[in-house]
Amino acid sequence: MRGRLTERFASAFEGMALESGRGESALVGEIADQAQLFGLLDRVRNFGLELVRVEPVAPASPGRAP
Repeated sequence: MRGRLTERFASAFEGMALESGRGESALVGEIADQAQLFGLLDRVRNFGLELVRVEPVAPASPGRAP
């Protein structure tokens, strides 16, 4: 999302880690199914946040460092 989110927003996205970078913030975490994804996207919209991108992250293979 564009901008730096505060911890107040992080608490609204329970189970997700908030990572802030230069001009953007990321919510990182495991999403169980499409219903959960759509719920998160609804919250992003309801807060008026600007979504920049959504990226899948491949799970770490056993025996490899994350």
